[in-house]
Amino acid sequence: MAMTRVSPAMRRSTPKSSANEQGRGTSTPSGGAGAGSGADGAALLHITEWVFDLDNTLYPSHCPLFAQIDRRMRDFIAHLLGLDHTAARRLQKHYFHAFGTTLRGLMLDHGLDPEAFLEYVHEVDVSVVPPDPALKTALSRLEGRKVVFTNGPRNHAEIVLERLGVQGLFDGIFDVADAGYIPKPDPQCYRRLLESHDIDPYAAVLFDDIARNLPPAAALGMATVLVTGPADGQGQTAAKLAPNAGAHHVTDDLVGWLEQVAAARAAGG
Repeated sequence: MAMTRVSPAMRRSTPKSSANEQGRGTSTPSGGAGAGSGADGAALLHITEWVFDLDNTLYPSHCPLFAQIDRRMRDFIAHLLGLDHTAARRLQKHYFHAFGTTLRGLMLDHGLDPEAFLEYVHEVDVSVVPPDPALKTALSRLEGRKVVFTNGPRNHAEIVLERLGVQGLFDGIFDVADAGYIPKPDPQCYRRLLESHDIDPYAAVLFDDIARNLPPAAALGMATVLVTGPADGQGQTAAKLAPNAGAHHVTDDLVGWLEQVAAARAAGG
């Protein structure tokens, strides 16, 4: 696919955000002071590569899917190391914060077979993920390639995409095995993604629900969008997160945000 390289300066020249009349979510540049009216389509006219995290991004964080995975990670550690649930949870979160994923910490500290871990923790009830026709419509309006970029396994991504009803809209999946089990936010992971899918970072945007996963993408030239609920785990709103999240944009409504981007692009920005 031929792509035009756009300089970071051009991409990041975004108008100031305005009041959100529809209440469909917030979006603001990373240096902004408050919540904006939604997506800045003019800043994304050059985008031809749409890269999405999976869990808690393509489906909302209130969906009780990842909570199941989280509990099974705790249970796996408890069984593996003979810990009670409290100690296992503490170690799990330590590994997540120190290494990007619990799996990476277990591999480095305990020589864990990653496939055994991934198979166990993703044996979950995916029926809690409902079909999302609005997401399907919004994604179908975006011209360009769409890729899932996940710290989880490919089969989990495929199942979730199928549940959402959007599996036919994605051109590829880059999973943790493709990354050599080196997860986000390690910069190596992003470089492997770009190389394996021949992605021009200056023509790409990354959507992720974890703020620390965005700066490495931005450093490579990608636009970034932090996808969050109305409040994160610390009770911070998307507007409060925006200035310090390492994100060029922040939204608490992915579908609404994509709809605004598509409309702006259709109108020429």
